[in-house]
Amino acid sequence: MLQSTWIALVLGFWSSLYLLDAFLKTKKSTSRSYRHALDSSGLTVSVCQLRWYTNALNRMFLRVGQWNPRMLRLWFTVGVFFSLVAMLISIFVLTLLVLNTLRRQPVEHQVLTPVMPGVNLPTSQIWYYLLTLLVCGILHEFGHAVAAVREQVRVNGFGVFLLLMYPGAYVDLSTEHIQVISPLRQLRVYCAGVWHNFIIVIVALFVLMLMPHTLMPFYTLGKAVAVTSVIPNSAVSGPRGLLLGEPITRISDCMVTDLDTWHDCIVASMKQQSLGHCMPVQLIRDLDTSPKNYSHTPDTLDCCNETSSTHLCFLYHTKSRADTKYACLPARTTTDRPICRLQSDCYTPKVEMACVYPAVDNETKLLRIYHGRRPPLLFLGHPVDLFYSVSVSNYVPNSSIIPLNLPYVIETFCKYLMSLSGALVILNVVPCYALDGQWICKAFIELSLRSTIPDSDIRSLIYSLCILYGTVLLLLNVIVAMWTLFL
Repeated sequence: MLQSTWIALVLGFWSSLYLLDAFLKTKKSTSRSYRHALDSSGLTVSVCQLRWYTNALNRMFLRVGQWNPRMLRLWFTVGVFFSLVAMLISIFVLTLLVLNTLRRQPVEHQVLTPVMPGVNLPTSQIWYYLLTLLVCGILHEFGHAVAAVREQVRVNGFGVFLLLMYPGAYVDLSTEHIQVISPLRQLRVYCAGVWHNFIIVIVALFVLMLMPHTLMPFYTLGKAVAVTSVIPNSAVSGPRGLLLGEPITRISDCMVTDLDTWHDCIVASMKQQSLGHCMPVQLIRDLDTSPKNYSHTPDTLDCCNETSSTHLCFLYHTKSRADTKYACLPARTTTDRPICRLQSDCYTPKVEMACVYPAVDNETKLLRIYHGRRPPLLFLGHPVDLFYSVSVSNYVPNSSIIPLNLPYVIETFCKYLMSLSGALVILNVVPCYALDGQWICKAFIELSLRSTIPDSDIRSLIYSLCILYGTVLLLLNVIVAMWTLFL
């Protein structure tokens, strides 16, 4: 979908919602009941933003935060050390990127890449992206809430929001309570969100690593690839083509066991000469249906004159005559014969044999695709067309009731969790205004410099300089990333 279409849909949705909200609030017959419904449900509608707030989860936060206090203290203390190290690494990497950009040195991998539907995010994966943002945001704020309960800071409530089309979450903590606790206890609360985002990355990585073992009872791996999608009206679609869920075990004489061998077999078929098939010369003459006068030019050759979709023009040589001969033969019957690369591969005592090859150009190949229990599918065309017409997976379902795309869904969701949650770690630890890094930096300065720099004004100046540097640094990286995206 075009970028302008996405913008129109999003703006149209929010404009309609805002106007509907304003209409129901101002209309006398619905104003009172509508406002009461909003207050009781915790919903709030504003310009391009929808919020939901509740304190019904406070009891759950209290139970989790009071469970095994010593272990939770150790857990969130480790999170403090991780967040401080991550802050230093994030500042160093983002600074290096800005310096390389100013020096006009190429940057191979951009750390921050804005994700925009319709621009660099496929519309088919937008739901993975939105769900990942929501999960990462909820678990991030869950960490803040549990750490706050552990450090005896009151949790007023919890909420989720939708800003334009980006979901998120937030937790409402008591400002008075968090200001009176020690800087170390403040750090445990402030660093809990970033720490939990890092744990999400680790958990998603382990799920990816263990997925082949956990799915082994339901799927077969290492023996074939499963067809997950076929482009309609392509050369391999239709009732006689490749069907969803079918295992592909071979392409001609190349064994297919996983995605790598699937790719290697297609590349090999592009580089190698078309395979031939051994046939007795007498059988060739008996099966030959080519007309006496067929089109034969230096550029094109069709000894079948397109008379049948089941026949193909083949070329061969005989012992008696060295010149090339052509025959219109049934493609399936011919390709069922033994494979040969040279004429000598077909030697049979007392029988005149020939190695027949498809009479096609150098880029066109005749491939036999072994799929399921049906006869091999004959593909005539460029191997690249085969590669782009079919999507395959390493996971072959053991039964028809097992979801075909489940491994793809799990793998894609885990990759989004790793990338987006990791990005939240990099962003949130930067000492930037309105991010967790702002409060982490302030608490760390109070913890580390209070004894050496008693003057609070000097500490506040150091804090302001750090926040200014972090904010400018992050803005520069966002500008560079946007410039790279739309350049």
